[in-house]
Amino acid sequence: MDVINSAELKKDIKLLILETLNIKNIQPDSIDEAVPLFSKENILNLDSIDGIELIMAIQKKYDVRIGDQNLARNVLESINTIADFVVTESNKKL
Repeated sequence: MDVINSAELKKDIKLLILETLNIKNIQPDSIDEAVPLFSKENILNLDSIDGIELIMAIQKKYDVRIGDQNLARNVLESINTIADFVVTESNKKL
């Protein structure tokens, strides 16, 4: 995936998070792609229920499978790790 598509994918993931979790007061551009999603430094203020909803939304939107809790924890580390996972899984289907 080239840089432009990667940037577009990350923006798409941010929008997916905001829409899935019904977050209206945060703009996609204000979400830092490298900051851990479930840390105090993240403006999204996510909890474990949000994580479950995100896993389901990511699997549905990108047609990927996140099969266990350890993988889910690694995938949901940040916007960057979600994007990397989606790209890797998509490339396996080629």
